[in-house]
Amino acid sequence: MVNMKPTLRQTVLFGMLGAITFAAKVAMAGLYNIEPVSLFVMVFAVVFGIKALYPIYVYVLMEFLFYGLNTWCINYLYIWLILAIFAYLMRKNQHPVLWAVLSGSFGLLFGLLCTPVYWIIGGAEYAFSWWIAGLVADILHCVGNFVIALLLFVPLRKLLTKLYLNAIK
Repeated sequence: MVNMKPTLRQTVLFGMLGAITFAAKVAMAGLYNIEPVSLFVMVFAVVFGIKALYPIYVYVLMEFLFYGLNTWCINYLYIWLILAIFAYLMRKNQHPVLWAVLSGSFGLLFGLLCTPVYWIIGGAEYAFSWWIAGLVADILHCVGNFVIALLLFVPLRKLLTKLYLNAIK
């Protein structure tokens, strides 16, 4: 059984990483639908395993506090978890192109993954029209995620592995 209780050092690390994830997204807000969050979620899942939930949901909480609550918040409660699960399942993979494909695919499917909430709220037609209306944004999300993961996944994984090993001492 995995010990979910973080040490004090891990708590500090996870809190900082959640905040850095939020700050990085805000810093890149001028680039339409291009964000580093997907990269961070994947690396957190690979390096921290189940404890990746801590920095991921620190980030989600910061989103809620900064932007307020609305229907999109429901999506954020599960959508990052989906990516984290896929990344964790691929954790033994070392090739940056495969990480870029996972991240790009997630970006392309982001709108589709959000549709269950809109289906419940407004029905099938509403969910479908919401998804179709966002396809251009999803394509940009895909391209941005692919490039960011291709360039940064491997070095970020190495850095966070070192930080985590220091945090568990």
